[in-house]
Amino acid sequence: MPDALSWLPSLVVFGAAAVALVGAVVGLRRLGVRRERADLAAGRQAEVQAKQLIVLADEALRDAEREIAFAEAQFGAATARDTRAAVDRAGARLREAFLLQQRLDDAEPDSAAERRSWSGRIDELCRSALGELAAADAALAERRRSERGAGAELPALTEDADALRSRVDAAATVLSRLASRYDPSAMGGALAAGERAAAGLAEAESAIAGALALVADGRPAAARLATAADAMSRARRDVEAVEGFEAELAAAGDDAERAAVELAGDLETARGERDALDDPDAAQSLGAQIGEAARALGGRAAFARDPLLDRDRLRAALDRLEAARAAARTAQGRLDGARGALDGAISIAEGQLGVARAAIERGGGRVGAAARTRLAEAERQLQNARQEADPVAALDAARRANARASDAEALARYDALGR
Repeated sequence: MPDALSWLPSLVVFGAAAVALVGAVVGLRRLGVRRERADLAAGRQAEVQAKQLIVLADEALRDAEREIAFAEAQFGAATARDTRAAVDRAGARLREAFLLQQRLDDAEPDSAAERRSWSGRIDELCRSALGELAAADAALAERRRSERGAGAELPALTEDADALRSRVDAAATVLSRLASRYDPSAMGGALAAGERAAAGLAEAESAIAGALALVADGRPAAARLATAADAMSRARRDVEAVEGFEAELAAAGDDAERAAVELAGDLETARGERDALDDPDAAQSLGAQIGEAARALGGRAAFARDPLLDRDRLRAALDRLEAARAAARTAQGRLDGARGALDGAISIAEGQLGVARAAIERGGGRVGAAARTRLAEAERQLQNARQEADPVAALDAARRANARASDAEALARYDALGR
């Protein structure tokens, strides 16, 4: 008896060891989960900073692209080539940063190490892009300064500022007059441009005044003159936008009138097409779009003070109506094609049924149930094809009848050979 129980202490030891091992594994797993969560939480600040840097770099890149375009127009493409290359390099870095940010934002779970690595790479890419853009901007600024004779430029800049002041004041008068005729939704872009033009001119005038004071003291004034010239350049672009805005509104009104005439004609045509449709679903879908287009056309009075929005609404209604008409034509074409092919498909199925029946009759008792079942199914499908009101469904049934009859013939021949 004692010999029989001698294994009990070993069993207890091994059991305790197994329990301890399981407990250790579970504990380690829980510790790993907690550590992963802590690492993810610690990395969130880096992710927030990475997002902020992406926004800064993207805005800086957009500004640089605009400045490059003006630099190429001002100095020529060859002179601005190095600056363009720097902006292109910054753009490539930013595109890579966007791809990494997309990985951070998608629904796929990522480890803390991966997210930390991606956030660090985004930070590096954005800072590098910002450095490239800052260097490019500095190069352009230096180029502009070198192109200007600081001392000789001051009188010309003063005259330009006076002329631009007249234009900005005239643009403000135009905006005030247009604001009485058009809704704020139509005026938003022009009002913002007018505000930017006034602010840019004020900045230029302040810089010119500072430059005059510096020149009077015999001190360098190139930086102030460069600031004034840049501010005036921006103000001039904005005031040009305001000066062309009234013509833009008039053109939008003309476009809206043409779109309304075109939409009215398309509505009349679409109603005729709807009435000629045999497919009730297609007719219903086209009818719904006709109703929407008619409401867009009839509701123009509500948008009389915003020709831009009126034009865009009518163009969108035209596009949707044309898409609905195309879909209806496709559906009608399917019906017409099915009608044209139906008689021939029924004749083919009837002929194949005759061949299958003959094969079964020749085989007699050797032909099994499979061939006879296929024949019965073919007859049923042919009956459906003759009775179905929908030409497309009828054509499908006739083709199925032919296929089942072909199967029945093949099975009957196989059985008749005794295989």
